[in-house]
Amino acid sequence: MKPLYQLRAVSKYFRDPSYRGADASRIHALRDVELTIHRHELLAITGRSGSGKSTLLHLMAGLDLPSTRESCILLRVPANGAAEGETVRVDSLSEDGRARLRATSIGFVFQSFQLLPALQAWQNVALPLLFSGVGLAARRERALDALSRVELLLRANHLPGQLSGGEQQRVALARAIVSRPSVLLADEPTGSLDGESSRTVLAHLKALHAEGTTVVLVTHDAKTARLAQRRIVMVDGRITEGED
Repeated sequence: MKPLYQLRAVSKYFRDPSYRGADASRIHALRDVELTIHRHELLAITGRSGSGKSTLLHLMAGLDLPSTRESCILLRVPANGAAEGETVRVDSLSEDGRARLRATSIGFVFQSFQLLPALQAWQNVALPLLFSGVGLAARRERALDALSRVELLLRANHLPGQLSGGEQQRVALARAIVSRPSVLLADEPTGSLDGESSRTVLAHLKALHAEGTTVVLVTHDAKTARLAQRRIVMVDGRITEGED
């Protein structure tokens, strides 16, 4: 099997408006990152705050773009039922193309949930299917199925403000898996949760991995990282070996 993800010379920098000039104004978040991720992996990305973990995950999801032409982010997505699928260059897609990719092949879990407060839980979960052109009845059915998988079916008609933090994160997880993606990217999914809620969310992530979903998890928590099959450490925008 070919790799699911291949990141080549991926760099990302931001400009500090307090500086004038070219190179002096660049704040590097990622520096020539090279990374290969295989199907069915459970990978943890760790590192201190500001090391580039979340930036890397956002680039993998197409939520942001690299800063240099040398960067390349390749993802293999299913095609006509073939196990190998086809290769898509994420960083070369249009904004609409990246949105369609997230709606079909990449599930993303945000630390801050990112639920729409005026929508019920099932409606929040169904949003990716709306972008994929799925009809209302089918959207609701699949959203309820995803909520059932995270043990929140009885909260389907609740608004986010009527849910606990742990329940909101499980709604966000259901939204990430409702399109049955081949890869799930989770950015500090337990970072704002209490101990019991964290254990529940992690149990669901492990179950999804056991079912064949590739899971890439950003975390600052050593206990959470130990659940992964493989761990990489980020320091100053680079992948290193050893402890962070």
